[in-house]
Amino acid sequence: MDNNEKSRTRLKNEDTALKMLGQELVDLSPEQLQHFDISDEILDAVRFARKITRHGARRRQIQRIRTLLRDADLESIQTSLETLKRGDDQRALAFKEIENWRDELKEGNLALIEEILRICPDAERQRLTQLARNANKEYLSGKGVKSSRILFRYLRRISDTLFFSKSDEE
Repeated sequence: MDNNEKSRTRLKNEDTALKMLGQELVDLSPEQLQHFDISDEILDAVRFARKITRHGARRRQIQRIRTLLRDADLESIQTSLETLKRGDDQRALAFKEIENWRDELKEGNLALIEEILRICPDAERQRLTQLARNANKEYLSGKGVKSSRILFRYLRRISDTLFFSKSDEE
């Protein structure tokens, strides 16, 4: 066998990888798909596959996408997918951080307010303190979670520019 010839196993593995890549593209939202540098033909095939509900027809459409991907810039597509996934991971971590802030403030850790004010320049000290106190009172009395939700929304709003704009710029 020549060095230029690929084994059947290698060809099958490459086809499987292309099929999985095609499936990943189909699973993306239209907004996420806009960030990819792919041909109009592939984009149309992906959009069409998203509309198909019958399993066999969808499978055939993904096979068509796989065929189209053979001529595409796979490295660019993979890089875009990894960037997109990294952004989702960063969003999840940021969400966890905001939840932790809310829980600590709700439990009465008002010293955390200074750190939040340092990290989030858009935060209003008075509003943050008031929301934290309300959430703490509600937590101690065991009556509902309304103030806790309001505190979470405020923390999310003030931290949006901090956490979420970084990953959106990539």
